[in-house]
Amino acid sequence: MERPGAVRTRLLLPALCLVVTTVAVMQTVVVPIVGTIRDQLDVSTTASGWLLTANLLAAAVATPVLGRLADLRGKRAVLVGILCVVLAGSLLCAVTDSFALLVAGRVLQGASFALFPVGIAVLREEMEPDRLVGAMGLLSGTMGVGGAVGMVLTGATVSGDTDYRRVFWLVVVFNIVGLVLALVVVPKRAAAAHGRIDWAGAVLLSIGLALALLALSEGGTWGWGSPATLLCAAGGLAVLAGWFAFELRVDEPLVPPRMLTHRPVLVLHLAALLVGVAMFVNFLATSYFVQTPSAAGYGFGSTVLEATAVYMLPGALVGVAAAALAGRLVHRFTAKRVLGVSCVIGTAGFVLIAVLHDRSWHIIVSGILVSIFVSLAYAALPALLVAEVRADETGVANSINSIARTVGSSLSSALVTTLLATQVTAGGFVKQTAYVAAFGLAAVAATVAAFLVFATVRTPTRTLTDAEEDEVDATALAAEWAAVGGLAGGRTATVGRADLAGTAELPKREFPV
Repeated sequence: MERPGAVRTRLLLPALCLVVTTVAVMQTVVVPIVGTIRDQLDVSTTASGWLLTANLLAAAVATPVLGRLADLRGKRAVLVGILCVVLAGSLLCAVTDSFALLVAGRVLQGASFALFPVGIAVLREEMEPDRLVGAMGLLSGTMGVGGAVGMVLTGATVSGDTDYRRVFWLVVVFNIVGLVLALVVVPKRAAAAHGRIDWAGAVLLSIGLALALLALSEGGTWGWGSPATLLCAAGGLAVLAGWFAFELRVDEPLVPPRMLTHRPVLVLHLAALLVGVAMFVNFLATSYFVQTPSAAGYGFGSTVLEATAVYMLPGALVGVAAAALAGRLVHRFTAKRVLGVSCVIGTAGFVLIAVLHDRSWHIIVSGILVSIFVSLAYAALPALLVAEVRADETGVANSINSIARTVGSSLSSALVTTLLATQVTAGGFVKQTAYVAAFGLAAVAATVAAFLVFATVRTPTRTLTDAEEDEVDATALAAEWAAVGGLAGGRTATVGRADLAGTAELPKREFPV
């Protein structure tokens, strides 16, 4: 008979995968029903966009704070605390008929984004070394495809004039299951670090991002050259600049400044931001497009259920398969090549839907291509990032990279919502050219992400000796087991002579682990 501890260890990865799926579900659960909520609560299109923007903004601010708190207070306690906050937000969304309280509930749900880095840290502590890499890869794949799954669940719950609150009651049940699993399966461990949280930095970051996103989301309504828009934009940029200057002088900053100034690392964060932009354009614009009545001269007049089950589900299923293969592809062909090919696939998908969108199969094939792109990019980016930072910086670097994807999704949400709200025909329909522009923006984002990485990631410049090769292999394996950042089945590590003998660093050499 198996010991309870052994059973709990076997259940840990499946439980964490379900818990981390909460992140993707919270991000996209309202995407198919934004229009339904807008109509039932009688708010403007621009205002309804804050159901997405507020959630993503809260995630961008909460992730580094909660990640640091997990180190200081214990990962299980913080994981359970996050799930309780998310459950409270879901309950608020399910019972209220106030738009302001609904947005407040979405802000509370934004805490869910910290579940991924905390979940990775739990795996690092609990998994055996020979299972850790594959476990991280599966958890990363869950993040890559869970968003589409969340939209499908929404479509199965809400259709026609059905009360939108039904989907939040479904989310409440989902949250309760995740909370129970975390309480039962995740073991208690002592805190891994000592110190404090940079609360001042968190406040400055939240204010700066809020002002900048307010200018983006309301600029179309206020006027892009209006004093309100310009003041919000200028104020947001000024506060963010002040936040960065403040972080330079703090002993324990919320975000270490070197993670934003070292060029290769900065480029990878920008690439993650662009992937986030492209991913959310697909979720948001495609959902709106297929639900547009044919009277507009385009669209399919789909119900929410049809939009998700017919147009989103095929991509979600293929994305699951791509996530399962991502680790092997990164290990065999290197993360740099996988990212490049995935971005080409994503660009092709967005170009397809921008040019051809008259038939259902156009939308479905495009969604499949984009899902492959997102799954593979999610696997490749962390592997590339690890090759550019020291082993002791892996955790914070991957956390910032995750935040960059969140910020990209926030920007995409604000831009797409504003674009669709301002490009309207006399009949009240969004102009078809607005969707074409949105898909074109996503294609450009995918292309630029690949270009940035290929132009910046360094290539091998020397051959190590046999003795150095042995030392490198041992160092890389140790770093792999200690890393907090999630990798999908393999990664590229980096070493210089300073790592081996403490002397000046030589050009770095890449090798697959």
